[in-house]
Amino acid sequence: MTAAATADRIRIDGRALNYRIEGAGPGAPWLTFSNSHATDLHLWDEQAPLFARNFRILRYDTRGHGASEAGSGSCDMAALAADVIALWDALGIERSHVIGLSLGGTTGLELAARHPGRVLSLIACDCRHTSGAEFAAGWLPRIALARNSGMEALVPSTIERWFTEGYRAKNPPALDRVRDMIRNTSVAGYIACAEALMGIDSVERLDAIRCPTLAIGGAFDPPAPPALMADMASRIEGARHEVIADASHMAVIEQPLPFNRAAAAFLASVT
Repeated sequence: MTAAATADRIRIDGRALNYRIEGAGPGAPWLTFSNSHATDLHLWDEQAPLFARNFRILRYDTRGHGASEAGSGSCDMAALAADVIALWDALGIERSHVIGLSLGGTTGLELAARHPGRVLSLIACDCRHTSGAEFAAGWLPRIALARNSGMEALVPSTIERWFTEGYRAKNPPALDRVRDMIRNTSVAGYIACAEALMGIDSVERLDAIRCPTLAIGGAFDPPAPPALMADMASRIEGARHEVIADASHMAVIEQPLPFNRAAAAFLASVT
């Protein structure tokens, strides 16, 4: 039986966190989706229905994104992983499979490394396990632009970084949906999570991950190139690495069919 989607908000450390539960009823394994920076839970609109028959699905808006409140101050990846654990605890979720993209993928790495007993499997999409000086420095002008001019000013350059030139030239309706997610991200949430991305330092914890792991990303992804993701996978015992052709950073949107096939095959192999 498939349950209708329900949406709600819960307070965690004084911040309201927006979430949605859908899919199979009680007794089915949980599958948690974590969104990228400057998007929200609708990033997974293509994927959630595909897994609704076999999984009880949890989607949520990362702090400061979508309908979740940013709270005050900066945050790091450990704090974003702690948000998920607090949400799971509040909802009575003992263990869950996890799929995350970019910021959400690195959140998944932190979850699996810091709380290995809670993560059944991990699909880490288009994400990083380490920052580096060049990657970190690249966030400074974007933070300044968001602070001084608002999120609308970031829409064109973000779309350019996230999608290949060929996909942008087609300008499909999916791009308008992504543009709306970017402009609807709060400035405070954008900056706080950008600072978390600048400080990614998961390398030394990857060998603590014990769950089945798939690292997957676009062949032309500048923030998370295949070589970097291959290195990530090599540091996780038994992890697999797959590359999606003709895709940049938002492979789940630009090439949903190959991504969905790979994700479905992986989940079928671990459940």
